[in-house]
Amino acid sequence: MTAPASVPLWRQLQATSTVLLAVRAGTSGTAALAAVEPLLRPAVQALTFEVLRSLARAEHLRRQLAPRAPPPQADALLCAVLALGWRGEDTPYTAFTLVNQAVEAAKRDAATRPQAGFINACLRRFLREREALVARSDTDPVARWNHPRWWIQRLKNDHPAHWQAILEADGRHPPMTLRVNRRHGTVAEYQARLQSVGIAAHALAGQGLQLERPVPVHLLPGFDAGDVSVQDAAAQMAAPLLLGDLPSGATRPRILDACAAPGGKTAHLLELCDAEVLALDIDPQRCERITQTLARLQLVGQVLAGDAAVPATWWDGRPFDAILLDAPCTASGIVRRHPDVAWLRRETDVAQLADIQARLLRVLWPLLRPGGRLLYCTCSVFAAEGRGQIETFLAHNTDARLQPSPGHLRPHLPAKGGGVPDNPQGDHDGFFYALLYKHPG
Repeated sequence: MTAPASVPLWRQLQATSTVLLAVRAGTSGTAALAAVEPLLRPAVQALTFEVLRSLARAEHLRRQLAPRAPPPQADALLCAVLALGWRGEDTPYTAFTLVNQAVEAAKRDAATRPQAGFINACLRRFLREREALVARSDTDPVARWNHPRWWIQRLKNDHPAHWQAILEADGRHPPMTLRVNRRHGTVAEYQARLQSVGIAAHALAGQGLQLERPVPVHLLPGFDAGDVSVQDAAAQMAAPLLLGDLPSGATRPRILDACAAPGGKTAHLLELCDAEVLALDIDPQRCERITQTLARLQLVGQVLAGDAAVPATWWDGRPFDAILLDAPCTASGIVRRHPDVAWLRRETDVAQLADIQARLLRVLWPLLRPGGRLLYCTCSVFAAEGRGQIETFLAHNTDARLQPSPGHLRPHLPAKGGGVPDNPQGDHDGFFYALLYKHPG
């Protein structure tokens, strides 16, 4: 979490509070961090993620310390420091260092200079009364679980036996998981290469390796040569599920990856089989990322910018043997990787995105050859984007048959058994998978 020694903590706190202010205004964390100067960005990203993982707690504490919020920039700075320091000893910096540097940050910014004394007083009081203030915040479920109230209630309804475990997982640091390019070597060979440079990892199912601790990708042997990619264990299940039993007679199967950017699943499909893969995405800039991904991995596929929901604008009329629909969703299953998601989403987004998912299923199903298969997936733990979506689709499409599928994969939970076993290590993002077979009768 450290920046170069020449960069003082107060500068990092200033930048972190600016990113927080942008997120509160509706900007994604990725976009807000991209605006941070490169020298500061790695440390500010780490600090920002820590802040977002305790933002609701910090806001509750600030309301106790000051029921009337200060101006937005000062409030962002104050909440950022409270989020970083509320655990006491379990913090990256000592409490007094955080307070001193927060006041320094306030003094050095014209937008917060008038509130420097106020920030100092609030934080000094917090140090004196921390235990009682934190205990009071524990009584608020939003502060306790660091998610909006509507989100917590939806999880209670959708996963009554596991909602707490899901919320706890959202607050943890995710692992760094790799997918070894099978065309370049085996998992065991790459694991040995990692060990030779002092990077410890354990093997997962398929082509997966999970690192004991994250490292920058430039330290991964052969990364630029396409020997390995970074991809969560849950996302790595998509390609093998879709390819498990392609229609007979398809010598070179024709596959559509309908919402393909940034191209990880497209690449995995091409690593596993010799197929004619069309990678489609509505955003031309994101299509460029797919092209770059395939080029790094030395793979060949067709990349096309187009709206999957409007096949008339891009489809050539030839049916597909298989379709991967990684549909747009709330991303409620990857909050531990993108903690801003919990604060950017609104309750109304769930129904709006579910409508988009239903439309994509409806318009893509006719493009599938009889006897073919469609894999529907989302990185969501909400039932409306998972089992509810598929139950409705099956009720309206009599030629669709649900094949053995993982269903909802909850983040960071052990194997749950069933038709397709969950990742044995249990450390993966939240996902949903449903494999649909198109009955030829």
